[in-house]
Amino acid sequence: MSYSHQSMGSGSRSGRGHEFGRTYVVRPKGKHQATIVWLHGLGDNGSSSSQLLESLPLPNIKWICPTAPSRPVSLLGGFPCTAWFDVGEISEDLQDDIEGLDASAAHIANLLSTEPTDVKVGIGGFSMGAAIALYSTTCYALGRYGTGHPYTINLRATVGLSGWLPGWRSLRSKIESSNEAARRAATIPVILTHGTSDDVVPYRFGEKSAYSLAMAGFRQVVFKPYEGLGHYTVPKEMEEVVHWLASRLGLEGWR
Repeated sequence: MSYSHQSMGSGSRSGRGHEFGRTYVVRPKGKHQATIVWLHGLGDNGSSSSQLLESLPLPNIKWICPTAPSRPVSLLGGFPCTAWFDVGEISEDLQDDIEGLDASAAHIANLLSTEPTDVKVGIGGFSMGAAIALYSTTCYALGRYGTGHPYTINLRATVGLSGWLPGWRSLRSKIESSNEAARRAATIPVILTHGTSDDVVPYRFGEKSAYSLAMAGFRQVVFKPYEGLGHYTVPKEMEEVVHWLASRLGLEGWR
């Protein structure tokens, strides 16, 4: 079986009625052992994600690359572009768009809900995509979305490149209030990478995200700083992600 691109339309709508864009799929060229939803950054789309991912030496992974809805974004003065949720200035006082976060997390969960039961599922992303991947991971640990509705996907790995953790202020108290949440938090592997020269999502937010996850009981968090790296990915970083995913998911024939 060779790599193939498949695109499929999506009629799914977010809580505010924004329609999600096209979803692109990169099929495995080997035995299908894992499926990962990969989430693009602000203003991007699933097609560019799929082009990056199909070049990785991970023949046992199926990649699902959705496209976020187009919506007005506060950071851009209300200008509309593809975004998983609304976001203002990246700062310590950033207010989380829980409705937008939940809508995108639910869309991602729906994409994973039909995967075979013997296939491990995970989430990854870049920048805003990393933020929604991390938010989905906290929903998995808590067993519910921010609205309180049940989260039912059994995540097995999370990758966040140059992103941040929404809801970090209250995460620890929420996790510590539930033994089951603490168990799930302790068992899911998470890798975060961040460039020290990132001028879009400052490095300290990546560092703080890793720290907040660890303090909340996520015991398998790896944080990788990249000296001098800006707000983009580099081959060395992707090689680290490849090795990490192959190891954590127990993939065959990845070299």
